[in-house]
Amino acid sequence: MIDLFALALSHGLLLLMVLRLMSRDDLDRDPLAPGEAEPPR
Repeated sequence: MIDLFALALSHGLLLLMVLRLMSRDDLDRDPLAPGEAEPPR
């Protein structure tokens, strides 16, 4: 029972981490280098 709980807890936390990372908007954009202009869209 403890092994199943530990497995479910660790995988649940990993799933939560992935969902929170995927919902971030700043992961889709690379930061600009100093002196670099904004690229056209």
